[in-house]
This record gives sequence, structure tokens and C-alpha cells, in this order.
Amino acid sequence: MDNDKNQRRFESVYSRKVRAGKRRTYFFDVRKTKGEDFYLTLTESTKKFNGDGYERHKIFLYKEDFNRFISNLEDVIDHVKNELMPDYDYDEYTRRHEEYERNKENGIYDDDDDNNNNRKEDKIQDSADIGTEDDMSW
Repeated sequence: MDNDKNQRRFESVYSRKVRAGKRRTYFFDVRKTKGEDFYLTLTESTKKFNGDGYERHKIFLYKEDFNRFISNLEDVIDHVKNELMPDYDYDEYTRRHEEYERNKENGIYDDDDDNNNNRKEDKIQDSADIGTEDDMSW
């Protein structure tokens, strides 16, 4: 019964996952408290180099901080984009990710580090190594 309470306490009511390469994934979860309140957890999950599990870092963000958080996040991102690195192509990785997703849907796995034609078994194994939401059940 205590386990049921804990699961409800940390129930995710909305989730988004952002894959950032082969080893890193970001999770944005809206969670519900037992008092019917909501907060966000921002989680970075990184596959360990030795392949033995994942490292996770979490930020808890509460509703009273949403506006200041997003305002300052936008400010620092704009500063980097407009002042520090104005000539950088920030859309490059979006295009690469969209191409990767299209290739994945079509059964083609295109890895920049390996330009050889991978067998379908290799493609399946590589996609399994990226990580899933199940990785977040610790």
C-alpha cells in the first residue's frame, strides 16, 4: 500500500522526451503531488561510457518559478545565439535529427561515425542502446 502511495505521489501526467545524440536524453515531466498541485522535473539521462547503466541529473521546477525560469533561460540562450555565436548554424542539429528520424522510420540507420552499410540487426541493436522511458524507472 505504501508503494501505491509513492507511485501516485510521483505520477507523471504529461511527458516529453528529447534525444540528444546516442548517449544523452532529456525528459520533461509534469508531475502531480498528492495535494493536486503540479511541478516539473527536468532530467538529463546519460549512458555511461562503460555501457553499464545511466547517470541521471534532475531539476525540480515549481510553478512559482516558471516565469522567471523561462525568462532567464530565453535570455541566456538569446545571448549565446546573438552575442557570443551569431554565425553558428543552430538549425544544423535539428536538420540532422529530422534526417536521423526519417532514416530510422525507413529502417535505415545513418551513423556519422560509421559510413558502412549496417545490417538490420545492427540497426535494431543501435536503436536499443539509445535508451527509452523504461530507463527512467529507478
